[in-house]
Formats: sequence, structure tokens, C-alpha cells
Amino acid sequence: QVHLVESGGGSVQPGGSLTLSCAASGLTDNRSPMGWHRQAPGEERELVASITSGDSTFYIDRVKGRFTISRQKDKNTISLQMNSLKPDAPAVSYCRATDLHVRSDYWGQGTQVTVSS
Repeated sequence: QVHLVESGGGSVQPGGSLTLSCAASGLTDNRSPMGWHRQAPGEERELVASITSGDSTFYIDRVKGRFTISRQKDKNTISLQMNSLKPDAPAVSYCRATDLHVRSDYWGQGTQVTVSS
């Protein structure tokens, strides 16, 4: 059974930093593609950053240069370092892991992130 555990959300002032972490277990490979998604109330869930099984990374334009996604060596544990956070609507950040062997995505329970003064 696949299980994702997220941590690190919270409230921060504009310009501050937060680090989100996600540990996935039960996946076929120990270097699965993973990512962080964000969903604000009334909006669709959107990809923010992702990392491939080969550790290539992707960021949406508005977080490039401020966010860094990384993986613990040879593990399905990732982090998202978020710097210079900008004011935004409170949103829930979700960790996603993809098991390529069964072609399925798995999601964490979500962690709240609020950037407000």
C-alpha cells in the first residue's frame, strides 16, 4: 500500500521561507517521479514543481529562482524549499508520487500554506 506523509506547512509573512517535506512508502521504485501541487479554494489543483526519477526538475514560471525541489539520495523522500514567498490566497500543498510500473498517481493528505502579513 502506498502512503505519503507530508510535513512543513504553516503560516509565514511575505518574504519568508518554508520547507515542505514528503516521504512516500510502498512504491515499486525507490526513485519515483514526485512533485508538489497547490490548490486554493475554488481553484483547480496546479503543479508547482516536480522531480523525475533521474532527478531532473521542473518549476512553473512564477516560482523559478525562489523554490527548490530536491530528493534524498535514492529515496522517495522529497523537499520543497520555498524562499521569498509572496502574498497569496491560503492554499493546500499536496505531494504527489507516481508509480510508473502501475501507471498510478498517489497523493498525500495535504498541508496548509498561508503567506500573509
